[in-house]
Amino acid sequence: MSQLLDPKILLSIKDLPLAAKTTIDGFMEGFNKSSIKGEGMEFSQYRSYQPGDDLRSLDWKMFARSDRYYIRESEIETSIQVRFLVDASNSMNHRDGAISKMEYARYLAASLGWLAQKQGDAIGLDVLQDGKLFSLPAKRDSQHLPRFLHQLEQIKAAGVFTDPVGYKEIFSGVHRRALLICITDFYQEDNEILDLLQSLSSLQHEVLVFQLVSDNELQGNFKGFQRLKDLETGLIMPITGTLQSAYLQQRAAYQETIKKELLNRKIRLHQLNIQDPLDGALWDYLNQRNKSAR
Repeated sequence: MSQLLDPKILLSIKDLPLAAKTTIDGFMEGFNKSSIKGEGMEFSQYRSYQPGDDLRSLDWKMFARSDRYYIRESEIETSIQVRFLVDASNSMNHRDGAISKMEYARYLAASLGWLAQKQGDAIGLDVLQDGKLFSLPAKRDSQHLPRFLHQLEQIKAAGVFTDPVGYKEIFSGVHRRALLICITDFYQEDNEILDLLQSLSSLQHEVLVFQLVSDNELQGNFKGFQRLKDLETGLIMPITGTLQSAYLQQRAAYQETIKKELLNRKIRLHQLNIQDPLDGALWDYLNQRNKSAR
C-alpha cells in the first residue's frame, strides 16, 4: 500500500489534482483487476462470437487473420453515473490533529472521482449546506475532471445541514440509475440526513455513505478542556466527571440507530476515521460500482 494513501501525507501536497492522481496511482499498483468483462476502456481478452452479441464488438483484424469471428472483451463492464454528495455543514470543520473532516472529505471525493473517471464513469458533485444545493452535472469528458476538482477545492464548511431545496427535481431527473456517494459526519438534529438518503434511495439509485469520524470524538477524550461547543448550533456544555461515560454510551446508541436505519433502506454505510488511509474507501467504492454496473 502506498504511503500516499495516508491523509496526513496528502496534506503536504497542496495541489488537490496531484494528490488525487498520486493516491490512485499508488492504489492501483496493488490492485488486482476485476474479473468482470464487457464493453469498456481496457482490453482484456478475445472470445468466440455468439448469436446475439453486439456486432460492433467484432474484431475484424482477428477475422482477417483467422477467418473466425471474435469479440473483444475488456475489464470494465459499462459506464455509470457517479454523483458525490458532500456535507458542507460547520461540523465538518471538526479537527483531529493535522486534518479536519472537510479536508479529508476533499481528498476522499477527489480520489474516488479520479478513479471513477479513469473507469469511464460520468462524475458529478452536489454540495449540501444550509438548505442550499450546489450541483455540478455529471459528465464523462476529460475536461470535466478539472472542473470537478476545482469545485471541491472551493468548498468551505459552514452553517447547518438542512434538507436542500430542489434536490428531488435534480435526482429524479437522472433517467438511469446512478451511484450516489454521500460523504458526511452524520451530525443531524432531526433525522434530516437520514430522510434525505431515504428519498434518494426511493428514486431507485444506489446509495453509498461514507461517515467521517475522528479519534477524539470516538474516544470522548476531553482532557484539558472545560467546555464543549456544538459547531452547528453553538450550544456550549460544561465538562463534568460523568460526561465522558454518558457521551460514549449515547454515541454508541446513536451509531447503532444509524446502522439499522440505513440497513432497512438497503443503503451501505462505511465509517472512515480521518486518521486512516483511503484504501478502504477505494475498495468499498469499487465493490459498489461493480454492483451498480450489473
